[in-house]
Amino acid sequence: MFCVLGYPGREYWGKRDVKLNLPTNSSLSVTLSQDDLRTHTTAYCSAKFPGPDTLSLNGAPSEEVTSSRTQACLRELRSLRAAIESAHPLLPPLSTYPLNIVSTNNFPTAAGLASSAAGFAALVRAVADLYELPASATELSRIARQGSGSACRSLFGGYVAWQMGLEADGSDSVAVQMAPATHWPEMCALILVASAEKKDVSSTAGMQATVATSALFATRAQDVVPARMEEMQRAIRDKDFESFGRITMQESNSFHATCLDTYPPICYLNDVSRAAMRFVEAINRSTGKVIAAYTFDAGPNAVIYYLKESEEKVVGVFKSYTRTALSGWRSSRARHVMPIMCDEMGHDSAARTLRDGVCDVILTVVGDGPRRTDQHLAEDRRRKDQGEA
Repeated sequence: MFCVLGYPGREYWGKRDVKLNLPTNSSLSVTLSQDDLRTHTTAYCSAKFPGPDTLSLNGAPSEEVTSSRTQACLRELRSLRAAIESAHPLLPPLSTYPLNIVSTNNFPTAAGLASSAAGFAALVRAVADLYELPASATELSRIARQGSGSACRSLFGGYVAWQMGLEADGSDSVAVQMAPATHWPEMCALILVASAEKKDVSSTAGMQATVATSALFATRAQDVVPARMEEMQRAIRDKDFESFGRITMQESNSFHATCLDTYPPICYLNDVSRAAMRFVEAINRSTGKVIAAYTFDAGPNAVIYYLKESEEKVVGVFKSYTRTALSGWRSSRARHVMPIMCDEMGHDSAARTLRDGVCDVILTVVGDGPRRTDQHLAEDRRRKDQGEA
């Protein structure tokens, strides 16, 4: 099973129920193409497995399988399978077998690139398919949300809304697809990897601290976010990139302002992040309108949205001011882009910061949702363990 990143256009930050991962506000994301960014997860179960459940992440055993959030997802999935087995006694009792789950990312993990969201979405989708559950993506999003809040959105392609819901048990806190990728396929993204290191403050810890200590947080959740959510939905419906870009940047800035207002302050951005922001602002000034929009999740890595028609003006500038040896510039999406200079930034210190600080780039586009695959990671690992090809 391949799952992909859903990157925010309207930020999710803050929980009203930590255990159930119930958010304080609704949010929206753009699912990016798994041709460029993906989590690949294989789930097996067998009566021959010694147990307990096992999880391997990027080639190493992971203790995450015993965490309360992973077990919450597996418990719900097993319960749904057990109900099917109860109604059809001749079915194999898969719900009673230990699980062997193997997962890999082709992008940095725990570095502010939504790896936990993609990971839990892939885990839930893979186990649901193994159990042959007749659940819809929205139904599964309620389960994935308990692992990682944003995971509920990664079960869909295109433009996705996570409805905060009102019920105390979280039954109505689910994700729905606002529009498929085909609605606005011209949407592209350039990711500037400013750090592949694990972040100092996890998203979960950061959210709890913000809710507890930030004076800005309540105003943002109650007044600012609902209004911007409506604006963003209209921008996507109307394919209005200037509005989409403006709201995306305002939302990112507002989110990180509440992080700085947290006590002690949380600083996810670094000098490279701020240099990327300077360049986006310069690009937009040079064209007289918003053709590029930055956003940052809980980490320093920039995601810069633009439309395909503006690729040369946006990506070309960043290609000029980052190192040409970066592997991402050799990808099929990036090779054809010609570097162009930005006169305003020629002697700006941000140019040197960007060149020295960006360690890779990824070009991608809006994409579809999870895909099934015949590439089975657990099988590959067993062959290696047995000395087979």
